[in-house]
Amino acid sequence: MKHQLLILIVTIMTISCTPNTAIEKQVLKNWKISSKAKVYENLEQLSQKDYNDSEWLAAQVPSTVMGILSKLPEYENVLDTETYYQVDKTIFDKGWIYRTEFEIPTNAAQKTTLLHFEGISYRANVWLNGQQVASADTVFGPFRQFEFNITPHIQVGQNILAVEVIRQYEGDFGLGFVDWNPRPLDENMGLWRPVYIETFDKVQLKNSFVRSKVNTETLDEAWLTVGTTLKNFDNKPINGNVQISFNGATYKYPVSLAANSEKEIQLSAENIPGLYIENPKLWWCSGLGEPNLYKMQLEFKSNNIISSENIEFGIREIESYFNETGVRGFKLNGHEILIKGAGWTDEIFLRDTPESNALQVKYVKDMGMNTIRFETIWGSSRNIYQQCDQQGILSMVGWSCQWEWENYLGKACDDFGGANSKEDFDLLSNYMIDQILWLRNHPSIFVWLVGSDMIPRPELEKRYIDIFNNYDNRPWLGAASNRSSELTGPTGVKMEGPYEYVGPSYWYIDKKYGGAFGFNTETGPGAILPVKESIEKMLPADQRWPLNSHWDQYCTTSETNLNTMRVNTETLNQQWGEATSFDNYIIKSHLVNYEAVRSMFEAFRVNRPQATGVIQWMLNSAWPSFYWQLYDYYLVPTPAYYATKKALAPVQLIYNYGNYSIVAANEQLQSLEKATAKITLFNASSEIIKEFKQEVSIPANGSITIANIGKPEQTMLLFLEINDENGKHLSDNFYWLSARDEKYDWEKTNWVYTPMSQYPDYSELNNMQQVALNLSTRIVSKLKIEVEIENPSSTISMFNQLKVHNEKGDWVIPAFYSENYFSMKPGEKKTIEINLSENISHPLWIELSGWNTSKQNIEIMP
Repeated sequence: MKHQLLILIVTIMTISCTPNTAIEKQVLKNWKISSKAKVYENLEQLSQKDYNDSEWLAAQVPSTVMGILSKLPEYENVLDTETYYQVDKTIFDKGWIYRTEFEIPTNAAQKTTLLHFEGISYRANVWLNGQQVASADTVFGPFRQFEFNITPHIQVGQNILAVEVIRQYEGDFGLGFVDWNPRPLDENMGLWRPVYIETFDKVQLKNSFVRSKVNTETLDEAWLTVGTTLKNFDNKPINGNVQISFNGATYKYPVSLAANSEKEIQLSAENIPGLYIENPKLWWCSGLGEPNLYKMQLEFKSNNIISSENIEFGIREIESYFNETGVRGFKLNGHEILIKGAGWTDEIFLRDTPESNALQVKYVKDMGMNTIRFETIWGSSRNIYQQCDQQGILSMVGWSCQWEWENYLGKACDDFGGANSKEDFDLLSNYMIDQILWLRNHPSIFVWLVGSDMIPRPELEKRYIDIFNNYDNRPWLGAASNRSSELTGPTGVKMEGPYEYVGPSYWYIDKKYGGAFGFNTETGPGAILPVKESIEKMLPADQRWPLNSHWDQYCTTSETNLNTMRVNTETLNQQWGEATSFDNYIIKSHLVNYEAVRSMFEAFRVNRPQATGVIQWMLNSAWPSFYWQLYDYYLVPTPAYYATKKALAPVQLIYNYGNYSIVAANEQLQSLEKATAKITLFNASSEIIKEFKQEVSIPANGSITIANIGKPEQTMLLFLEINDENGKHLSDNFYWLSARDEKYDWEKTNWVYTPMSQYPDYSELNNMQQVALNLSTRIVSKLKIEVEIENPSSTISMFNQLKVHNEKGDWVIPAFYSENYFSMKPGEKKTIEINLSENISHPLWIELSGWNTSKQNIEIMP
């Protein structure tokens, strides 16, 4: 009898099913907002037709209140520091009202209708057609997802929804940016994720998921587990079939639902043979393969009762392991991967869009990184995670340290953070359940973090253990720092900094703190200056030079460190000599920033397998900033962007600042045989000191030392180049080296950094002769340009920047350069490819400038 219940009816069909009209999900639009202080105190009136429209502003959802207000003329310059700190924040102390109207057709009158909120910050009172649906004493927490049965309250025709949002206060476990930038003026109050209604016949199908298991030895087979939850809203039992449409076939599984009941089912290849996959197209992260995605439709059918969900997923196997030194690492489809990423932040008023998300994830892939750390489960929708799925970018997703420190959370904290009561545990546990159910089908998410600086209290960690056992099977971490739990043991990762500048040798010689060993979940060189054009948007002309306190206002808002340009200025003064002008300060800063970021990523590549991962702190900026960014608030890449891209070329030659060796790194899954490495050393006068070639073979997913050039005895310039066995150029690299050693004051190491007691000296390079490069352009297509560059001189041309601009002189953003901030040997020729965005129009110009290169500006010709 048991086997008879598992009999399946299999019907072959195409995967592109006809859209099902029996169930509808209607995202609510056409919102307006107003301050509660300006309109009726009675929400019952707000959800009726008679209201004062003049007091309302057009809005969209998702949004925050400040995100909407920022469109008004009086807030045009709100991100100027002098303006920002003068805004009257008391206007957010009373609730703000979101209001919209939506239609219910006649044929939906007898169906079940649910109202869904994917994210409310922080509390809400909800009214529909003059009746209160929910109140702020139970509707709170931005990471909760709320579902209300509004069937008794809806009416055919027009319906009016009013939502009063109330901001978070001290002690609330809400959204936040720690000390990365100022607190949002409104504390990010609003409907910050989508709101929609769902209409269906009797049975709801929800929280569907697909999990995969891969044969990691052969990669030629995989097993899927499909799960879903069915909820019967009828007073009568219902019998029907769960129908799975996948991979060109349809499979049915019988289900019986009791009246007013809920049932979870899980199906595997034991139930449905079609869930065993031969030769699956696996999901790979960027650099290792294609991020293949599958689609599946789940339906429940019983006579006229039809519910459905569509799932996009990837087939892949994620594993966590500990190496012989006790360091945690991760495997994808059986292969150890070096985690190479950076820490994401949403825009300060949560104004990111699908378009800006897509660009930023494309930036990450272009730099050669394979990971983004979302230290708050960022994103005003699932779109950012969909972008990661599609681009092959792994995602670290979890909670922020803002809940672990009293000055950010606003309540007492200890070694386990601020969650210390049953009410706190209930809230954070529900947060995690809701976020897992919301995001678990995204193959890009490879680990959940339930803590940042600290592990959760044991009582809370026990709950998390149960949650992951019940809801998801991927790895999770108790903290992003080096902690040990009495329940789950050591985290196996570290978070020792540095967060401020250290010399490039630091990453190789430090064996105790943040150096290139283990998995460093957040670290970076502090100040990373934007390009000149972005700085000019931030600072009025009279505040740009000489350096002054106005610059410091665009550093972090930490109360103790990282809040001035002091370390950046001291570093460039010691290495390159004091800046003589605004322009000179910028280019010297860019040289410092480039070298610092490149050496960090390179050292983690060189030190595999002892090094398993590194997360640059940070990827981007929530507001205009001089700190922690590979591209700036205006989405313009910094020089550190191209340093990262250079460091993370799939095959690269790398200079080891710790022992003066040359390392060949290969992160492809195939070995590289009989390649040719070329090493050329120049002095500061561009005279060759040493030059040689050698054949190298580099193992797959690994690195080898191929040479040692010895300690520099003078200022030197090092060019590295590698070609494959057919002579095809694979990559090149360039370094400026000093005879003066870097020295560190190790005893003064703190959570910020290890101060330097002696810096390298590059001041001799200030005297390099000026070079005029030969420049020509070719339009390959409307969206692709090639730039041919030649150095006809006997002098090295150093740190050259190309930028495309239009006839108005505006910099064309986005544009993807095959490389930038490049250097050229005497007599060298180079071709740089530039890919433009879809909406570009010609004519265009190319501007070239560099450390010792004459500035040029020429029209791009067909």
